[in-house]
Amino acid sequence: MKKSFFCFLLIHIFLFLLTAELFAEKTVTVKWINDGDTIILNDNRCIRYIGINTPEIDHGDKKAEPYGYKAKLFNKSLVFKKKVRLKFDKERLDQYGRLLAYVFLPDDSFINEKILEQGYGFFLPRNPNSRYNSVLLKAQRKAMSGKKGIWCNWKEKREGYIGNKKSKRFHLKTCRFGSKIRDKIYFSNRWDAFWAGYAPCKKCMGVWW
Repeated sequence: MKKSFFCFLLIHIFLFLLTAELFAEKTVTVKWINDGDTIILNDNRCIRYIGINTPEIDHGDKKAEPYGYKAKLFNKSLVFKKKVRLKFDKERLDQYGRLLAYVFLPDDSFINEKILEQGYGFFLPRNPNSRYNSVLLKAQRKAMSGKKGIWCNWKEKREGYIGNKKSKRFHLKTCRFGSKIRDKIYFSNRWDAFWAGYAPCKKCMGVWW
């Protein structure tokens, strides 16, 4: 009985320490702003903000997307040369080797949230990193309701879209990826899809703003 209890206690201590490390907070200084959702730290690590996506700036032979440089400037006004605190989720790195994080100022201002609140990007859910999904979706809806940034002067064709309930991505009805979805939901327009917390499929939709 005592041995079983001891093992049970050890397992819980291990899980506690693992969780503490998983969500550990690190205070660092920002030395460079790549774009609206990516920064470089003083130790040269590249940080990609979790849960948001902002328009692209010029890179290679690709031209900047609308609001791309405005998003970068807003991000710069928030964190450039400042100390920030990083919070991590279950998945630490993306496919490009960038560190995935939620970024906070010393006064607890949530940078990912502020960018969405001002309409400089959209909510990008991606499992298993879902710690602040409800906060980020709420921030996006606030910007949508206020017609801020990318949500200003909204225009679109009502051609219908297919949403994937598992990945939270939505596709054109003609998209070959959309046709393979099993657990699907239909939207009559993009606005409704964004409001529901779905993000656009880059493969079939390209630049949507």
